[in-house]
Amino acid sequence: MMFRWLEQRPLFFILLLIFVIGGAGTVEMISSFTKSSQPVATTKPYTVLELAGRQIYIKNGCIACHTQKIRPLKHETDRYGSYSVIGEYVYDRPALFGSGRIGPDLLRVGNRRTIAWHEIHMKDPTSVVPTSIMPSYKHLFESETDIATAYVDANTQKQLFKVPYDKEHMPSLGSWQQTKTKTFEYATMIVADMKDKKVKNMLADGQIPQIVALIAYLSSRK
Repeated sequence: MMFRWLEQRPLFFILLLIFVIGGAGTVEMISSFTKSSQPVATTKPYTVLELAGRQIYIKNGCIACHTQKIRPLKHETDRYGSYSVIGEYVYDRPALFGSGRIGPDLLRVGNRRTIAWHEIHMKDPTSVVPTSIMPSYKHLFESETDIATAYVDANTQKQLFKVPYDKEHMPSLGSWQQTKTKTFEYATMIVADMKDKKVKNMLADGQIPQIVALIAYLSSRK
C-alpha cells in the first residue's frame, strides 16, 4: 500500500529521494572530513623519479581506464586488497581516483606486479594478458623522462600545496645536482631488472627512459 501511495505522488517521491540520497551523501562526506589525513604506515612520499612517472601516467591517459580506489566491497577487497583510506592520498595532488575501470585498479599494483612484468606488459599487453584491450606503449621505451619538471613539481607541491615532502622522508629532494644523482641511482636499480637494450643504452648515455619512471611510479603503489 505504501508503494502504491508513493506512485500516485511522483513529486513527493522525487523530493523524498533527493532528501534521502542527499542526507546519506552528507553523512558520508562529514565522516571523511573528520578522519585523520595523516599518511598510513605503507604510504611513502614519492621520489622525483616516481613523480615523473606519475606525470607520464597522467599524460598517457591511464586514469581513463584505471582507478586508484578500492571500495569496501568483498569482491573488490578479495581481488585488490584492503579498501582505500584517506591517509593513502596525502601525497597526491591531484588524487587519481578515476571513475572508469576498464582495466584493473592500480592502487596496490606494486604488491602484485614485478618490474619485469611491467616491462613486458607495457611493450606488448596481450603477451601476458591475452584478453587485454590495452594498447602498446613502446614509445615510452625510447622517450626521455623530464626529471627537471618533476623536481620543480615536488618543490611546488611542498611550498604551495603543503604536501608533506621533507628531506627526512624524501632524501632525493635536495639540490638539483643531488636529486639528479639519486634519481639516476634509483633508475639504475630498476633497469637492472629489465631486458630491453634500448633502455639500457639510453641510461648509459645519461638519459632515463619514460618507461623506467612509469614503472617506478607503478611499483610505488602499495
